[in-house]
Parts: sequence; C-alpha cells; structure tokens
Amino acid sequence: MTGTPFIPRQIVVHLGAPDQAAENVYISFPDYIKNVASGEIYPTWPDAALRANIYAQISYALNRYYTEFYRSQGYDFDITSTTRYDQSFAPGREIYDSINTIVDEIFNSYVVKQGSIEPYFTQYCNGTTTTCEGLSQWGTVPLAEQGLGAYEILTRFYGDDINIVEDAPVRNGQPSYPGRPLRLGDSGNDVQEKQIQLNRIAVNYPSIPKISPVDGNFGVGTEDAVRAFQRIFGLTVDGIIGNATWYRLSYIFNAVKRLSELDSEGISINELPQQYSQLLSLGSQGDEVRVIQYYLNVISTYYDTIPAVTSNGVFDENTEAAVRAFQESFGLNVDGIVGRQTWQSMQDVYESILQTTELIDGGVPLFPGRVLQPGFEGEDVTTVQEELAYLSQVYTEIPPVEVTGVYDAQTEAAVRAFQELFGLEVDGVVGVTTWDTIASAYSNIRFGNTKRVGQYPGYPLAEEATT
Repeated sequence: MTGTPFIPRQIVVHLGAPDQAAENVYISFPDYIKNVASGEIYPTWPDAALRANIYAQISYALNRYYTEFYRSQGYDFDITSTTRYDQSFAPGREIYDSINTIVDEIFNSYVVKQGSIEPYFTQYCNGTTTTCEGLSQWGTVPLAEQGLGAYEILTRFYGDDINIVEDAPVRNGQPSYPGRPLRLGDSGNDVQEKQIQLNRIAVNYPSIPKISPVDGNFGVGTEDAVRAFQRIFGLTVDGIIGNATWYRLSYIFNAVKRLSELDSEGISINELPQQYSQLLSLGSQGDEVRVIQYYLNVISTYYDTIPAVTSNGVFDENTEAAVRAFQESFGLNVDGIVGRQTWQSMQDVYESILQTTELIDGGVPLFPGRVLQPGFEGEDVTTVQEELAYLSQVYTEIPPVEVTGVYDAQTEAAVRAFQELFGLEVDGVVGVTTWDTIASAYSNIRFGNTKRVGQYPGYPLAEEATT
C-alpha cells in the first residue's frame, strides 16, 4: 500500500513465471496495456467491448502494482507476462490502431469498488477455453452488440457497486520501502501505514497487540506489535521494520484483506496514512510544514546556499525558495515541492548534522531525531525533563518534573501543560515543534538568549515571564 493510487510511468514485466529465470522488461504503462490488449482481444470487436476489456486490463495491472503483489514476496518486478499468473505480454507484438487509440484515451482510468480506493482486482478470462467468476472477454461482445456501454458491461460481471476513476495522476513510481529501517522514535506516514496494517492483521492474528493511537509515531506499543508479527512469521525479532519486515507486512496485509481477489475487503480512505501530506507545496499549512521549516533552518546554519525561514507552519514563498535551494544543493529535482524524496533527503542531512553537533547557534539543543513519548528512556528524555523542571519554576502552569531519564506520567503531564501554555497541539508527545519550543524557552529564560531555531511566535520572553 503506497497511499492514493496513481498511474506509474513505467511498469516492470517479468517474461515468465514468477520463479522462472527470465528477463525483466521496463516499459511505459500505456505501451504495456496496448501490448496486452492487442494479444488478448480482437481489434474488430465493438468499441464498448474493447473499452470494457481494456478497463479490466488496466485495473488488473494497477492492482498488482498498487498492492506490490510480487515485490512484497521478494521479487524485483511488478507483473508477469504469462496468463497462468497475469496477463499476456510479448515484446515486439503488433499493436492494433483501434486499441492504440482507446488506450491513449483511457490508460489513466481504472475500476474501483464503491467505498474502496485501490484499483479493483478485475479478474477475467476469455470465456471460451477458460471460464471464471470475473469478466468473460468474449462475453462482452454480445452485450456491446445489444447497445450496452463499457461501464454497463463491467457491471454485468463485477456488480453495480463499481465506479471508474478517470484522469488519475501519472507519476514516477518507486518501491514503497522508505530506504531505511523504521524503529522506536521514528515518525511519519511510513510508520502510520505500518501501524494501520498491523492493526488489521491483528484481527486475524489476535496475539499481535493492537496499536493505539495510530498516529505515525513509532512508540513502545508499535514496537511490541512488530515483535509479535516477526515471531509469528519467522522473521528476526528485533522490533525494527527493515526491508524484510516491511514487505512481509505488506504481503500479509494484502492477504487478509484479499486485495487480489474478486471479494476483496478493499481499502477505505480512512485506512490511508494521514499524519503527513503526500506533497507539501506553496500554500500548504500545518505541523508537517513546521517540521520541514525546522530542518531547513538547522541545515541553513551549515550550508550558506540555503536561506533560513520563519517556522510559521505556512509554506510561503520564502519556504519554497529555501526548498528549491536545498534541492539544488543536494542534486534533487528542483521544483520547490516536498515529496518523499526531498523529505527523506532533508531528514538524512539533518541527521548527519546531528551526529556532529548537539547545539545550534545560541545554545539551543537540536531535536534528537526521534519523537519522544511515554515509555521512552535516554539522554534526550533527561534533557527534556531538565528543561521542563527549570521552566516549571517560572511558569506555574507547568507541574514539577523529576529528572529520571524515563518518560513517565509526570513528564507527560508537564509536556501537555507546556503545549497548552505555548499554543501547541496538546498530545503529550515531544516532536520537532514541541522540542524546539521547550529548548528555546529554556534557553531564553535561563540564559537570556532569545535566538531560536524555529522562531515560533507566541511564547513569553524572559522579561515577560518574570514580571
């Protein structure tokens, strides 16, 4: 599962059975569909029959791609070329004009079940030498001759509860694995996606503890669920979502949801990761924007080519300019948009800075790279407790904190009080925004230093707090 479906610019076809040693062909998605259609249906069929079949072929291929059906099993391709497993594909096959025209028109449209977002597994067969519960290719012809349109023909085979998504976006695809293991303290869409999957898998495997809340923060509860999953499915039990665990989770999730079956349970919009936007660009607002602004400000201290920005949670023109400067400095596509690649690159650069220094100019401690929450232990927890303990002497709204290095209930209560006092989201978790605000307020009150990494507005300065 990789978020909202899109049309990949390219699909990888394995020229043989899955376990057969064979060549992988890299081909544009429209050209792949043209090849399949030209090998499986007749160009002289009525237009509605051709369109119904092509919709089914598009949806079938996109289902394989979206669910990572083969990649989740360790293969390096998206679909096979044989009808024993998938659709017929033959390099160099003649493409018929009528099919070429239709595919160019509808290649970015696909079938979905109502209430689900993933491309529907539109199983089909030729209807003569083989039959199945899905669409009959030859069976579409008499229906078209009776005057039925493509959608009406599809409903005869797949039911009335289907829709056709039109003009889906076309993007460069990439494997869903984020390229680095996810572990205790990590946060983001990738974490939330796996939390969603683990909770659904737990319905079938009750020994996996349910994760609550599903918030994209990799806490102790998520680690426990990962360990349980790994034990059940024979993986290394380390509580870390590396490549093997990532794709095994995807495979089992697809299996329990029956995403590659006609009776698929489907994926609802509520089951998509919601913590961070897929793309951040000019006009975006929210905490995820504050996070990238924080990263940019830290990075700008070490790279003169990148300007600092005001961390106001608004993706304004200055933020866009800083993003473009970052992308140019680190060899990325310069579009001023923060997608997965730019986000990951920012995190990587930030973490490389974190390994060489702990303080930014003015003595403000850097965010440690993991989101702190109840149950965590370590020096970064100690730092937060020391700062909150000091601030509680000035701000009476913040309850006293004992410095133990363990994120206990007392610490959570102090964090919540601080967040409420400083106008932050009150969740009792120390992410980038809360960390920087605590560290900066502490530095300001104790040392009279008003310089902050994020420059968040709305918190009392030292002279205000002591009057």
